[in-house]
Amino acid sequence: MAELAVKDDHHRAVEALLTSYRAIPPGTPIRLAKRTSNLFRFREPSAAPGLDVSGFDRVLSVDPESRTADVQGMTTYEDLVDATLPHGLMPLVVPQLKTITLGGAVTGLGIESSSFRNGLPHESVLEMEVMTGDGEIVTATRDNEHRDLFYGFPNSYGTLGYTLRLKIELQPVKPYVHLRHLRFGDPASCATALKEIAGSGTYDGAPIDFVDGTVFSPAELYVTVGTFAETAPKVSYYGGQEIYYRSIQRLREDHLTVRDYLWRWDTDWFWCSRPFGVQHPLVRRLWPDQAKRSDVYRRLVAFDKRVQFSARLDRWRGRPPREDVIQDIEVPVERLPEFLEFFDAEVGMRPVWLCPATVRERWPLYPLQPGELYVNAGFWGTVPLPTGQIPDHHNRLIERKVAALKGHKSLYSTAFYTRQDFWRHYDGETYRRLKESYDPSSRLLDLYDKCVRGR
Repeated sequence: MAELAVKDDHHRAVEALLTSYRAIPPGTPIRLAKRTSNLFRFREPSAAPGLDVSGFDRVLSVDPESRTADVQGMTTYEDLVDATLPHGLMPLVVPQLKTITLGGAVTGLGIESSSFRNGLPHESVLEMEVMTGDGEIVTATRDNEHRDLFYGFPNSYGTLGYTLRLKIELQPVKPYVHLRHLRFGDPASCATALKEIAGSGTYDGAPIDFVDGTVFSPAELYVTVGTFAETAPKVSYYGGQEIYYRSIQRLREDHLTVRDYLWRWDTDWFWCSRPFGVQHPLVRRLWPDQAKRSDVYRRLVAFDKRVQFSARLDRWRGRPPREDVIQDIEVPVERLPEFLEFFDAEVGMRPVWLCPATVRERWPLYPLQPGELYVNAGFWGTVPLPTGQIPDHHNRLIERKVAALKGHKSLYSTAFYTRQDFWRHYDGETYRRLKESYDPSSRLLDLYDKCVRGR
């Protein structure tokens, strides 16, 4: 009975969404009215009406026997994990930040330390219910009449439609994760270790479940391997006073509960809580644990962008203007040393997060080669602009370098491609066919306009 009630609630939410869609005048662009975002393409709020998707934030069901979950598109990974862990299960890939939604990770990509084996979050999707740009509700799977939308949806960023419901695969877990932090003295040896460990799925002769890396300097790099464990001699906790990324340099081994492992990066937004003073011992004690979250820090950043407090303070202190460098990129593992050497010389931001990933199938709008090992490099912060340089100097350098290394960059943040280069990187021919099929009246933004022009 409870399951039927949940399904009825979902159907009512769909009907309400369609009613609100039809109330928006033809020719008016469609946007979502969302409370949270993990995008870093800041823009002024639109005056156009937005679709209220607040009724799509629930886990509809978890099936322990088939190891699947039925989930609404606006459900956060925090809520999804809380629903699956009591069954001894978790999604195949859990992105690092609690308020990333399942629909957002599928349409906008995601990655984490299980991606060396399980790919990106959209690869564990079995079916998805989508409201397309023309207001139709379709169910897309790998082998039905909407398979083109199923494969073309990842990296479309809501420009082909919005996911209302997804059925995803789950994997079994054990109570703890045993971590080992392996130090390397240069990018080449670190890349070789990532290739060997991720390629074999083993370390020291035993299978592993997670692998990622952290670069503190060109001579101090770490690969962290994680393995599920039934027991733990001692459990660390990084949701309060202790800071996870600093433990990587301090400990050779560590143990976390599964839940704390999944959210190890969220407490300090990797290391990006530093500008708010949250890593100072006194401030950290006073800052409530429930506010040590990525969504809290992002709201503070958004507020600072609006009032320009940091920029004004820098001008008052006589400091040069600073450029936001907030990106995730993927390069083939063999090209990682070259990228890191370039990044340290031209940008100099530290730390840098590394995450190996391989995809099992070809997804045209983010065309990584199936079976090839890539390494994601994530870097988030600000750097001073050299005198006389344009405001986006470093970001443009990174964009060109990634293209030269046969890599790709995520579109959640700033991009500067020409229209021709953009569609060369993100399969414009396939995108145009999908747009004609599922949004023929262009009610949703074009991908280039949304991600590059910032409309």
